[in-house]
Amino acid sequence: MNKKDVIKFFDRLAPQWDADMVRDEAVIDVILDNAGIKEGVAVLGVACGTGVLIPDYLKRGVSSVTCVDISPNMIAIAKEKFHQQNVHLICSDVETMSFESSFDCIVVYNAFPHFFDPHNLVRVLAGDLKTGGTLTIAHGMSRADINRHHEGSARSVSICLMHVDELEKLFEPYFYVTVKISDDKMYQIVGVKK
Repeated sequence: MNKKDVIKFFDRLAPQWDADMVRDEAVIDVILDNAGIKEGVAVLGVACGTGVLIPDYLKRGVSSVTCVDISPNMIAIAKEKFHQQNVHLICSDVETMSFESSFDCIVVYNAFPHFFDPHNLVRVLAGDLKTGGTLTIAHGMSRADINRHHEGSARSVSICLMHVDELEKLFEPYFYVTVKISDDKMYQIVGVKK
């Protein structure tokens, strides 16, 4: 598994991404409430795809949204959709880039299994947060459903979504874990930076 394969995979899916998107609005609201997405916060969306959560962030009155995705085609589509001055869309590898300022909230939504070194991702993102800021890793379906979904065509560009207790252990050096949910509707962990 390598990042070039991930880029190719998501570049190929990008044109149909929005049409194939399934959203559970109630679950998304819970995820964003737990993540602390509210008026005035600066948000980093990691592996944002075509920007599926950007309207949700803007509706909540965030001060800015910076979204990063490794797929040029995903970011190109997002750039066609969003022209607001407080929305910044970047095609890059979030694990190797640096930002001019830190964020209040970082959200990794429906993307965590596509990062092959979860410990490194958590460590890097902790460095991009303000003290007291929140890191959220979440999926809008159950862990079992995510793992089943990735057994198909995404097998070569995914790892299994770890048990939420394992992810909590990865968070512990950097975060106080405040939310931990893994049920038949969703998966989410939220950490507040120490």
